[in-house]
Amino acid sequence: MKNSFLIAICLFLFSHVLSAAEVDTVLTFSRSMNKTIKAVVIKPDSYKTGKTFPVVYLLHGAGGNYAEWAKKVPGIKNLADQYQFIIVCPDGNVTSWYFDSPVDPAWKYETYVAKELVSYIDEHYKTIAEKKGRAITGLSMGGHGALYLAIKHQDVYGAVGSMSGGVDIKPFPNGWNISKRLGTQDEFPERWKQNSVIDMIYRIKPGSLAIAIECGTEDFFYKMNVRLHDELLYNNIPHDFATRPGVHNWDYWANAIKFQSVFLSNYFNAKP
Repeated sequence: MKNSFLIAICLFLFSHVLSAAEVDTVLTFSRSMNKTIKAVVIKPDSYKTGKTFPVVYLLHGAGGNYAEWAKKVPGIKNLADQYQFIIVCPDGNVTSWYFDSPVDPAWKYETYVAKELVSYIDEHYKTIAEKKGRAITGLSMGGHGALYLAIKHQDVYGAVGSMSGGVDIKPFPNGWNISKRLGTQDEFPERWKQNSVIDMIYRIKPGSLAIAIECGTEDFFYKMNVRLHDELLYNNIPHDFATRPGVHNWDYWANAIKFQSVFLSNYFNAKP
C-alpha cells in the first residue's frame, strides 16, 4: 500500500513537470531598426494541444530588458498555465519608452512591439491572431508603453493594463532618457504632450479597449494614475482602477500581475 502511494505521488509529480509552462528565448528581427531583438515567450502547459491561445504582451520598465519579468517573477509561468494564455516579454532597450523616436530613427519600438513582434508571434505560435486574442500590460515605463501602444493601435489589442505606469511624462523633463527619444521638453512641449498617455485618452474609441490601471498608494507615480482615472471617468471611458498599499518595486508588481491576469483572462473568456 505504501509503495503504491509513493508511486502515485511520483507519477503525479512527473506528469506535473511534463505539463508545466515552457519558457523560450527567441530571436526576432526588426526591419524598421534593422537588428535582431530577443524576447521571452512563455507557453502554457497545454500548448501541445491543437487549440490556439490568446497572448499577453508583458512590458518591462526603465532599466530592464526582455528577461526581467521571468527572472524577477518566475511565478508568471504559473499564470500562463492557470489562465491558458501565452505570455510574451519584449525588449524595450532599457529606456525606449516604446516610442518611435522622432529624434533618432534607430529607435522604433512602437513599430517593433505593436507590429513586427505581433506578426512574428502570430506566425510562429498557435495564437488567436486577432484583436480579441491580444492584450498588453506592463510596469512603470512598461505601464506607460502598454497604454500608449494600445491607444495608438486599437485594431491590434483588445485589452490593456498598467501597473505603476508613468502615464504622464511631462513632469520629468530630465528623467529616464525621455528627452533623447523625443527631444527636450523646452524645445518640443507639444511633442511631450502628444506622447503622454494622460493626454491621449481622447483617442480611445467607445468600447474599443478593456482597461485596467493600478498603482501603489506610496508610489511616486500614484497621483498621476489617480488623475488618469479621474480623466477616464470624466470622459465616460469604462475601466478598472485599483490601488493598494505599495511602492515602486518588484514586491508590488509580483502581486499586481496576478490581478492583471484575472482581468485579462476575463476579457479573453467573455462572450461576444
